[in-house]
Amino acid sequence: MPLFSSKFAPLIPRLRRLSTAAATSAGEDPKLSRIADELLALSPAELDDYAALLRLKLRLSLTSSAASGAAPGAAGDGASGSAGAEEAAAAVKTAFDVKIEKYEAAAKIKIIKEVRAVTDLGLKEAKELVEKAPVVVRSGLPKEEAEALAAKLKAAGAAVALE
Repeated sequence: MPLFSSKFAPLIPRLRRLSTAAATSAGEDPKLSRIADELLALSPAELDDYAALLRLKLRLSLTSSAASGAAPGAAGDGASGSAGAEEAAAAVKTAFDVKIEKYEAAAKIKIIKEVRAVTDLGLKEAKELVEKAPVVVRSGLPKEEAEALAAKLKAAGAAVALE
């Protein structure tokens, strides 16, 4: 499903009215008005391509919400739009890394068992990984999975951090 057109389809008629009104009102920048008119003339497929390109230019992930800054507000003021978009992207974190900071020597065996259970490592590899603490055990997990894994490792006796 197209990212841009599906989220902003209800806004397009309103934007068209605003675009024509902005062109006629005094004090508006004709360059911005021209850009808005050209954007409104794009097909849905072209709008999706433009949205992806804008996200790349603003260094946002392609899966981030288009409403976080790559929307019509970014066309009006590029500097404040990109700063706001980066802040919004940083505030909404979707992937977490589970990191063992340290562990109790008495709990080492329990921690190795937990690490083996959540990874595809053998006994030797899991032992080496745990002994390298601080070390990232799993990365790129959704928040729920990361918190569940952190709780298991804490219960086994490790000091865990989510990054």
